[in-house]
Amino acid sequence: MRTDRPPAPLSRKAFVSWLTSEGRARYHDRHPFHRLMHKGQLTKHQLRQWVLNRYYYQTRIPIKDAIIVSKSEDPAFRRVWLRRIQEHDGTRAGEGGLASWLKLAKGVGLDPEEVRTCRSVLPGVRLACDGYVQFVRESSLLEAVASSLTELFAPTLMAQRIQAWTRHYPWVRSEALGYFQRRRSRASLEAKEAIDFVVSHATTYERQERAVQALMKKTEILWHLLDCLYAASVTHDRIHRQTEA
Repeated sequence: MRTDRPPAPLSRKAFVSWLTSEGRARYHDRHPFHRLMHKGQLTKHQLRQWVLNRYYYQTRIPIKDAIIVSKSEDPAFRRVWLRRIQEHDGTRAGEGGLASWLKLAKGVGLDPEEVRTCRSVLPGVRLACDGYVQFVRESSLLEAVASSLTELFAPTLMAQRIQAWTRHYPWVRSEALGYFQRRRSRASLEAKEAIDFVVSHATTYERQERAVQALMKKTEILWHLLDCLYAASVTHDRIHRQTEA
């Protein structure tokens, strides 16, 4: 009599390798918009549009992290994860990652108060970011935490971004790049906390697979955000130039 047994859970090393390989292959640093950014081929308008629209994503991060905190019965976990909310919201007005992003907005020539309203955010970007919050709300704690593992690749991206902006966009003042510097140091710690949690709680192959799928879902959301920006700014500008010619 044949019995189909579920696969045995992977070792920590194999599981982390699976997460890393799938995440890296799909991470949005490969997106054409980011490639243009890092080559210095974005116009001022296109770069500003990225800053403006990406701010909406930044505002969703503490909200999804608050949802993650609400899913846990473990005070120790909640204490650790609450730091992420404070990292973005700050402990008082004018501090934290969101405030730092508004300084970036000012540095690229945008009105920070206008950016703060989010009223000019592209509908597709809004849909993608709200979809991330909804995914976290509807997922298990394990999947919600696993979706944050794009942080594994953030330090490298932040380093590339700082180098590219300094070299190709000298009109942006260096002090405006504080958010990127901030995330370069924080992301490594947060990724370690998240991956330790995921590895310890993904005790079956099925749970490991769901964790990988959650990470893949997050990369799709980030990719879709850039798709919307590419279509609305890069493709639109190219069509406009061709029409004028």
